[in-house]
Amino acid sequence: MTKSKLIAGVDEAGRGPLAGPVVAAAVILDPMRPIVGLADSKTLSETKRESLAKTIREAALSWSIAEASVEEIDTLNILQATLLAMQRAINGLSIYPDEVLIDGNRLPALAMPAQAIVKGDSKVQAISAASILAKVERDRMMLDYQQRYPDFSFHLHKGYGTKQHIAEIEQFGILPVHRLTFNPVKAMLRK
Repeated sequence: MTKSKLIAGVDEAGRGPLAGPVVAAAVILDPMRPIVGLADSKTLSETKRESLAKTIREAALSWSIAEASVEEIDTLNILQATLLAMQRAINGLSIYPDEVLIDGNRLPALAMPAQAIVKGDSKVQAISAASILAKVERDRMMLDYQQRYPDFSFHLHKGYGTKQHIAEIEQFGILPVHRLTFNPVKAMLRK
């Protein structure tokens, strides 16, 4: 009997927002403990994501969540910061995977074989699981921001550049959690 390959699925949350870190997760699912309902986190309700995240943490062989900070995003650029967060998540796994499957079209530098899969979060269960963990963790951070910065509706816009968020920045100013290289924040700084 051959040992099945240990596949780590990797995805991120928070590439587009104006605030907060980019969060990546890596998950190695247990083939003996299948998880029903895994899908791209963007297609699931918040309640379903929360429930699946709990199941993933309990049933996966290994999982890891990592981030790249706002400072790293502003220094490196969002793509490089995302790849860095992914590297950190993979390196945080307690089990060394045989192969890594990453959502998207770019790969971080890794010591093991890896493959980028466009729309992987809807095609590969391990990537779906990673997408769920990353999104749940980032949303949790946004609730923390809501407590720290009550003038901002982070619980609603999650740091994305919505009309409401932009109006809040204009009214209350730029926060330490804002990405200074992202427009319209960058444009506001110039004023």
